[in-house]
Amino acid sequence: MRSSWVFLTALSIAASAHAQTVPPDSGRLLASNCFQCHGTNGQGSGTFERLAGESVAEIYDELVEMRQENDRGEIMTVHAFGYTDTQLRALAGYFARQPRSGGGS
Repeated sequence: MRSSWVFLTALSIAASAHAQTVPPDSGRLLASNCFQCHGTNGQGSGTFERLAGESVAEIYDELVEMRQENDRGEIMTVHAFGYTDTQLRALAGYFARQPRSGGGS
């Protein structure tokens, strides 16, 4: 069951990576894939990192690093691999614009 979930997630992400341009309002749509673990609007929880309010550069650099590590057993590598650089910047921009409030780490 887990392998099916990972496969479907990777397939979904890969399909979104074919877009060559990212509309200006797409950050939230792209980020919605992150909400299950990192919380709505990136607020995080005790288990997952809070992304809201972090700098664009920090979020983007972490995503690129995850992609470069190419540790195929890690879910974040699968996610990072599925996005273009432009999409990663849109994700980072969206989370950076969110107010840093609530719980999280």
